[in-house]
Amino acid sequence: MTETIYLTKLLHRALPLCLCAASVISSAAQDNVVSLDSCRRMALRNNKTIKMAEEAVKGAGYDRKAAFAAYLPGIDFTGGYMHNQQRIELLGEDAKLPTMSFDPATQQFKYNILTAPDGSPVMDPSTGSYIPTEVAVIPKEAMTYDTRNVFAGTFTLTQPIFMGGTIKALNDISKYAEGMAVAMKNSAVENVIYGIDQAYWTVVSLKEKKRLAQSFVTLLDSLTYSVNALFDEGMCTRSDVLAVEVKSNEANIALTKVDNGLTLARMALAQLCGLPVHEQMTLADEDIQGNGYTPTTVPYNMDDVYARRSDLETLRQGINVLAGREKLTMGAMLPKLAAVGMYSFSNPNVNHGFQKKFGGGFSVGAMLTIPLWHWGGNYYHYRAAKSATNAQRLLLQDLEEKVSLQVNQANFSLQEAKKTYDMTVTNMNKANENLRMANLSFHEGMMTTNDVLVAYTAWVQANSEKIDAEIGLRLCDVYLSKVLGQLN
Repeated sequence: MTETIYLTKLLHRALPLCLCAASVISSAAQDNVVSLDSCRRMALRNNKTIKMAEEAVKGAGYDRKAAFAAYLPGIDFTGGYMHNQQRIELLGEDAKLPTMSFDPATQQFKYNILTAPDGSPVMDPSTGSYIPTEVAVIPKEAMTYDTRNVFAGTFTLTQPIFMGGTIKALNDISKYAEGMAVAMKNSAVENVIYGIDQAYWTVVSLKEKKRLAQSFVTLLDSLTYSVNALFDEGMCTRSDVLAVEVKSNEANIALTKVDNGLTLARMALAQLCGLPVHEQMTLADEDIQGNGYTPTTVPYNMDDVYARRSDLETLRQGINVLAGREKLTMGAMLPKLAAVGMYSFSNPNVNHGFQKKFGGGFSVGAMLTIPLWHWGGNYYHYRAAKSATNAQRLLLQDLEEKVSLQVNQANFSLQEAKKTYDMTVTNMNKANENLRMANLSFHEGMMTTNDVLVAYTAWVQANSEKIDAEIGLRLCDVYLSKVLGQLN
């Protein structure tokens, strides 16, 4: 009976000391306290995936501006230089051209050719042609042009008038592609936030379990010392000492595992936040014991869920892009009309003969292209684009059905987590009562040391299950917000 009274007093004294020690440990290192929102902001600011998504949004915006520029006239310049080895010589020698005179009698021009006394023209036997009496001479040098160094250039202005709808289709595609990039960025943001929440509450859960393990180790150390003292006085058996020591070793091993897991969880959270993995952070929610948690259940409409979901928005914008591709392939089968204006110049120029100076002029015109026959190639491209759009629409319908199932599953999981949490709270109360009754029975000499250890172990297990249930409830609530498209 003396042994029983002595151990009971030790238990009553050790339990408050354990809880006090846990409180002291939890209050240390509070100089760098961060909240869940702070972790989210750091992750969104430093996450590489989100930065890549932001660059994709910027690139899509530039593509949209580039597509709009196709409506406007384009101005181009083309210049060149050519060095030729030889000059252009149109005549190999001086040219001698026959002349003509006007005959008033016949009112016609006649060649000035040599005639015989009888008036018949005289022919040259060597050439078989008539012999002129007068010739006009064109010197060879007059028809020789220096084109060994040629400079040329052209300014061209092209204004599309009708391109078969391809310009509008490109603008639509670029606009929808930008919307798709934004939706993909939002989806990446949601994934990062959900990952941060998981890592954050994992740290909180392990911190609570570490506190429990430390309390248990402290209690068992005190009990081991007391039991050894009783054994030395012959008031308990060796079996009692060994039972307490085994339980103490198990508690220390569990504490080591929890401590290592907590360290790794903190490192994982720091990495997600974009901080050095060894950054020391104290979470604002590390002391959640006894606080409880009640999820906010908000009624939802599936049409609103479909509209909010970033992954579905990405698919919808992809359908719009493919629809624009249909118009683009259709435009390849339609006529295209553009107005063209240009100014061309060269040196030497041919405006007034081959002058050794720059000269040029303006030209204005129009270009019309009408596709006539391509063996159905363009039409098949159009049909292929249309099939791809239809396939994407079917994929969207299938994904909406899966989202509906996902939302229902997440809702059921939240309700199940809520019930589990309520049951763990009930079990925790029962475990507290069980421990109290065990202490009373031990005081009355109706229970042994092992019975008290079993009761306290059950209390620790109930507390641990309550922590897991509360963290699970929070994560289920976050996941439901994610599948509802409300995780902003």
